[in-house]
Amino acid sequence: MKRFLFYFLGALFVFYILYFVFVSLVPYSEGTRAGELIKFSHKGVIVKTWEGEISQGISGAQIFQFSVLDSKDEVIKQLQKNEGNYVKLTYVERYTTFFFWGDTSYFITEVVESQSPHFRDR
Repeated sequence: MKRFLFYFLGALFVFYILYFVFVSLVPYSEGTRAGELIKFSHKGVIVKTWEGEISQGISGAQIFQFSVLDSKDEVIKQLQKNEGNYVKLTYVERYTTFFFWGDTSYFITEVVESQSPHFRDR
């Protein structure tokens, strides 16, 4: 019985490690989104994560929610600097997320400040 329990727990541990490696290394999709950065915050009680939103429409009906990993210091600084401005975000979408990474499966890898197509100087 002890041998079965040992093998079962070992197989469970190996499965979890393979699952973690798959989720962290294999992206579901990659792309860009542009919009007005309306929210960026460091939230959580036990585990703090960086979460944000951009509005992709004039009325605010299209909201794109995203997360940023703690290791992306330059991205975090750019987002804090550009809150309220129009930005273009490059993201990687994962199959799922872990509670210590963020609330969404969209993770920002690059931020570029842009000019709004709605309010251009003429």
